[in-house]
Amino acid sequence: MDTTKKTYREGEQDAKEAWRQADGEESLADTVGNAGDELRKQAGNAGDAIDSGVDDASDAAKKAQRGVDGESLADKVGNAGDDLRS
Repeated sequence: MDTTKKTYREGEQDAKEAWRQADGEESLADTVGNAGDELRKQAGNAGDAIDSGVDDASDAAKKAQRGVDGESLADKVGNAGDDLRS
């Protein structure tokens, strides 16, 4: 899903940049707009990477906790659900 969002952000930024350049000149507002779009894209991609890392760490912690007292059927189902989300 993160790849899809990243691709969308990049396409959106490219489209906006092309639209701003369509009149043949790049004004200060165009430059500022392009810079703002680039920052938003990078922040969104970084946020997705952080979310993914936190999710992975959370899943690993849950798996470890479930295995402490031996792995019950409920633990196996929980681990399988976490694996499917990944």
